[in-house]
Amino acid sequence: MQPQFGWWLLLAVPVIIPPLLLLKLKKQRDDNDDGLKLPPGPWQLPVIGSLHHLLRNPLAHRAIADMARYFDAPIVYLRLGEIPMVVASSPDAAREIMKTHDLNFATRPFGPTSQAMMAEGEGLVFARYGAHWRQLRKICVLELLSARRVRSFRRVREEEIGRLVAAIAAAAASKPSGECAVNVSERIAELVSDSAVRAMIGDRFERREEFLEHLAEGIKNSARFSVRDLFPSSRLARFVGRTTRLVQDNHRKLLELMDSAIQQNQQRRAAAAMASSAAGGDGSCGSEQEEDLVDVLLRLQKEGGLEVPLTMGTIKEVILDLFIAGSETSANTLQWAMAELVRNPKLMQKAQDELRNKLGGKPTVTEDDLVGLKYIKLVIKETLRVHPVVPMLLPRECRESCKIMGYDIPKGSTVFVNVWAINRDPKYWDDAETFKPERFEDGKVDFKGTDFEFTPFGAGRRMCPGMAFAQATMELVLAALLYHFDWELPSGMGPSQLDMTEEMGITARRKHDLYLHPVVHVPQQA
Repeated sequence: MQPQFGWWLLLAVPVIIPPLLLLKLKKQRDDNDDGLKLPPGPWQLPVIGSLHHLLRNPLAHRAIADMARYFDAPIVYLRLGEIPMVVASSPDAAREIMKTHDLNFATRPFGPTSQAMMAEGEGLVFARYGAHWRQLRKICVLELLSARRVRSFRRVREEEIGRLVAAIAAAAASKPSGECAVNVSERIAELVSDSAVRAMIGDRFERREEFLEHLAEGIKNSARFSVRDLFPSSRLARFVGRTTRLVQDNHRKLLELMDSAIQQNQQRRAAAAMASSAAGGDGSCGSEQEEDLVDVLLRLQKEGGLEVPLTMGTIKEVILDLFIAGSETSANTLQWAMAELVRNPKLMQKAQDELRNKLGGKPTVTEDDLVGLKYIKLVIKETLRVHPVVPMLLPRECRESCKIMGYDIPKGSTVFVNVWAINRDPKYWDDAETFKPERFEDGKVDFKGTDFEFTPFGAGRRMCPGMAFAQATMELVLAALLYHFDWELPSGMGPSQLDMTEEMGITARRKHDLYLHPVVHVPQQA
């Protein structure tokens, strides 16, 4: 009897279990929907919901774009563990989220990982909507990232680019032509990093290598799923959730390094004041134009009068936010731009001809030289379209239930805008998969938050305030690289063979560094 019962059970399992699962799925759906008209989405499993659909493809923006095309829907609905998630994949849906209902989606999710990272204070990027965020936003727009402040860092940008050009020229001269492969990704990342740090603290960071090492670790951790964030009510998830602990430990180290950077800034200022006093001056540290970003924040903290006092924890968080946002995004965009131009030699030649005809052999490129140049700007716009560095923008949270495109969005849903999918949708872009800077020549579409088919910096209250800072850096770096050098692929590689694989961290970056052969065309003045 025992063997017969065992065989019967084995035969019955595949018959009984599926209906039970379907009943559980239906009950779960009924319990969660409450009669709501949710957006369409892929089928869900008990407990994990839609998670299995994303685990198969780590590039979530591509996987969800496929879902939107499959359902032919402007928004899709998924459930990741306990978290309802809505992703917009059309300009109209993006407009409703970032304009029509902007206030309702103006806050950020505040899960266990976010709470752990904000133990010392909330920065700007992931702060919840409220008086604290509004104050930080105002400080950034009026003080830290205003057009006047961005112009004040012109000398820093030009000096760092001069160093980059000199280093590449030295590398090109050190080996026979065709044998010198420069890691363009690494060179660009170092330049953007050094420029950002100098803007923050007025000098190169003494612990630069240590900082970049921990920053790279943080970016790697950010690409992992956090069990605690997916199942915030689960005690087991709190016990086994390793990712949150890794992120917390890394963030604590980065804040320690920010503290060291602020101390370095204050020591430099004190030394400058002493030198000024010894030379018969008044001991001041210079004009407002010479303030770096830490100086501004410390001045505002000292002056007081703010609705929400600036703590040192908040200052460190803001500086860290600005550094990551200002360096990671700009460096990745420049790497993608160089890769696309190498793959399209005629486009690179067009950009170089415009530069070289205007500059007429000048030994250096300055920001004044960029006035009137058009094609460089078009190249950057097209790069941001084809390779938006934050492909689904940063997450928002639905504060109150509402309707988007006729669908119900439950309160507490995490909401994304898939700008990668919108940017490559043939409904809105001719020849959408082709890199074609000329598409922006008529000037009808820009990235300043009013054209919802092209919002790489976001739109509305949560739009990136550092757009002008990033634009100034990217235009000057790209112009210098194209003006001073001709660029060739490694020996034996054709343009179509260049690896364009991407991977996700905080941003969508190149999976493999870009190596190119530089040939000096216009020597830089010593």
